[in-house]
Amino acid sequence: MKYHSIDELLNNNQTWVAEKLALNPNYFEQLATGQKPPYLYIGCSDSRLPLTNFTRTEPGELFVHRNIANQVSLTDINFLAVLEYAISHLQVQHIIVCGHYGCGGIKAALEGKTIGIIDNWVNPIREIYLQNQDDIDALLTKEERLNRLAEINVLVQVKNLYQTSIMRKALYDQKAPVVHGWVLDIRTGLIKDLQVSTKQWELRPPTIVLESIPSLPDFKFLDGDLDCLSQEAC
Repeated sequence: MKYHSIDELLNNNQTWVAEKLALNPNYFEQLATGQKPPYLYIGCSDSRLPLTNFTRTEPGELFVHRNIANQVSLTDINFLAVLEYAISHLQVQHIIVCGHYGCGGIKAALEGKTIGIIDNWVNPIREIYLQNQDDIDALLTKEERLNRLAEINVLVQVKNLYQTSIMRKALYDQKAPVVHGWVLDIRTGLIKDLQVSTKQWELRPPTIVLESIPSLPDFKFLDGDLDCLSQEAC
């Protein structure tokens, strides 16, 4: 594959800007007014996966978080900040967790080889493999096993998403985005929708019957002592 030089990147930018302005002279002025993307995209860092190309989306449509093997880590402050901003401030309507076939992180987890600090990052996927080892190892080819682990990983990351306090609050407030699990096949360019069912992870706010809550006595503090204001309760 031929790669562009730095100068070519800058020249391509000039060409792209000119093309956009030719179609809409106010394009960049409108873009600069702010963002209100309907989608949060959680994907892999792989350089072959610019989802804007695969989905023909424009700048401003996708709010993006990417890491190796598209993981939803409950201890990753970077991811949690992105998630909170997307839900609480941008009010995205959909969250897409997107993995892909041919993922290096998935391969490292399946093979269990030591390759450096990335071992710590993909170890949760290694655990996913070990938990599903019988089913995965029953597949005939290594490619099938890698592809299946990539799919299971997406399902687990969707589940992890529902374990975050951010998503749980959004569910409680009935403002949670719709969550999708996808896998992209780089060989064909096509996206596979895993049709993730999230019902088992979705919380429902409890129904509170006010009449069932007993009335409590009123209290006040005087000089460190607790004085009861309701004579019936004292």
